[in-house]
Amino acid sequence: MFKGIHHIAIICSDYQKSKHFYSEILGLQILQEVYREERDSYKLDLAINGNYCVELFSFPKAPSRPSYPEASGLRHLAFEVYDIEGTVKELNIKGVPTEAIKIDEHTGKKFTFFADPDNLPLELYQN
Repeated sequence: MFKGIHHIAIICSDYQKSKHFYSEILGLQILQEVYREERDSYKLDLAINGNYCVELFSFPKAPSRPSYPEASGLRHLAFEVYDIEGTVKELNIKGVPTEAIKIDEHTGKKFTFFADPDNLPLELYQN
């Protein structure tokens, strides 16, 4: 029935700050940016390795969504990486704090968490 996941949509509180974070800090490629005047809203299409994956939206006066303690809803967005230690080091150099790297007790794989400008939980997962 399903072919795959097409994209993840994120609504941010500060569009320019989040655009910079996802494109400049995390290195996602900008495919398209559209300003929708009737909604006073931006939509930014982002890709990893040329694969469309994230839509970043701005909406005026969007309500905050609680993250901690764990709230119902989407828990986090995970990015697969080749070298978690190198990626953590790169993020830390760019001023993005990360949690300590842990080992998934079920898979034996390394992972850690960090946050975007709106405190959305993001994960790095070395597969």
